[in-house]
Amino acid sequence: MKTINEQTNHHSPDWDLVIEPQSSLFDLNLKDVWRYRDLLWLLVKRDFVSFYKQTILGPLWFFIQPLFTTIIFTFVFGNLAGLSTDGLPQPLFYLAGITAWNYFADCLTKTSTVFRDNANIFGKVYFPRLIMPLSIVVSNLVRFGVQMLLFVGMMLYYVAVGAKFELTLWALLFPFLVLLMALLGLGLGLVITALTTKYRDLAFLITFGVQLMMYATTVIYPLSAAPAKYQWLVALNPMTGIIETFRYGFLGSGTHTLYSLGYSVLVTVISLILGVLIFNKTEKTFVDTV
Repeated sequence: MKTINEQTNHHSPDWDLVIEPQSSLFDLNLKDVWRYRDLLWLLVKRDFVSFYKQTILGPLWFFIQPLFTTIIFTFVFGNLAGLSTDGLPQPLFYLAGITAWNYFADCLTKTSTVFRDNANIFGKVYFPRLIMPLSIVVSNLVRFGVQMLLFVGMMLYYVAVGAKFELTLWALLFPFLVLLMALLGLGLGLVITALTTKYRDLAFLITFGVQLMMYATTVIYPLSAAPAKYQWLVALNPMTGIIETFRYGFLGSGTHTLYSLGYSVLVTVISLILGVLIFNKTEKTFVDTV
């Protein structure tokens, strides 16, 4: 005769997924993220459709927002304030910074509220929670791609009118720079969303903080135009090295160094690792506090 344990083991099914109440901090379940990749694309499509479904102009807002921002920056900072643009055409200079900054800022602000915005879904059904912030980064990439078309179109216009700027070999780093912006926004956003589960006040400060952070980045002025005693402070912002490299690659102007880009890479890697680990720890208990 077989024992009860032997019979139980004989008839037990081979489970492909086991949900446990506790797991290691470093157990990130990245295989589950890959298995749920169809859900990732579904969420990306949902974000895109739901945001523009009830708008009149639809995806044209992708062009309108950076174009109007560029016009305002050109009038206020270029004409009234007279800030330097390193000899580049003012609209082209500002649009380059706005295009790069918008992608990073969108990834950061939308990821920073992912727990609060999706508490109902997280509390009802299982799926790798990291799917949700990843879908935000990917969906924002669509908007960034459209705005890059606007930037390239403006470059072609200024080439036609004889403006002086040049495309350098550093433009080949463009995919790498996009990855850096995405991962930096993702990492910082994951840290903030974990903190906002206990400290709700941070959610109100994030939008304001991102706006202030923009003025501490070389979006509206080149690093060379900042006072010498404050340049080190502006360079501490990891987006400064990314934007300066972006401008240097596409426009041939900017304070670009391998040191500044390397610093941006280092901060991005540290932010991403901390963000994922903190997110992984918080996701197990956040339903009790949100």
